[in-house]
Amino acid sequence: MQQVFVKFNNAEQVRSFVNMIGTLDANFDMGSGRRMVDAKSLLGIFALDLTQPQKLSCNSDDASVMEKITPYLYTERLV
Repeated sequence: MQQVFVKFNNAEQVRSFVNMIGTLDANFDMGSGRRMVDAKSLLGIFALDLTQPQKLSCNSDDASVMEKITPYLYTERLV
């Protein structure tokens, strides 16, 4: 299982992200704290606080999966 943080700047990025991971053969969960949603669900993601980075968990160890989500990764240091 891989875990990274992602952050979206606008609704178009969320839509693009959901469309992209929808084509992958892996399970994705996203959230923070006790609120976790299926990351392939557009409505689920919009239910989260998108002003903050969200933890993305993926059950695949395939490196190509991580390459595809690279544009959405949150790379700043978390406080």
